[in-house]
Amino acid sequence: MSFPNLTAIVTLLALLSYVWMVMRVGGARRKSGIAAPAMSGDPMLERYLRVQGNTLEWLPIFLGSLWLFAHYWGDVTAAALGLVWILGRILYAVGYSAAAEKRELGFMVQMIATAVLLFGALGKAILVVLG
Repeated sequence: MSFPNLTAIVTLLALLSYVWMVMRVGGARRKSGIAAPAMSGDPMLERYLRVQGNTLEWLPIFLGSLWLFAHYWGDVTAAALGLVWILGRILYAVGYSAAAEKRELGFMVQMIATAVLLFGALGKAILVVLG
């Protein structure tokens, strides 16, 4: 079995998308005039912070599931699902940054991609053990 190179690229793209979200927080801080360590006081800043925080909460679930899925099901399928997750996170970030009520589509896309990766890897691992 070869190294899952596409999954590696998607992992790096996911991390770069997270860096983009972190940098957007800095921009929101400048626009709002609210310096660290303050975390509240401007709804725009709070939405950007929530996007960054929620993405950080999902990253460990996504990355672990992505790599285990790649191991059990293959690089191409895992990478494709990883790209769907990234797209969902970007939709979530753009929507939530505009208005909190616009976050749902992106959240659902990334949640479904994560569920497929997580339960797909778990199911295959169980099948391997039962063998």
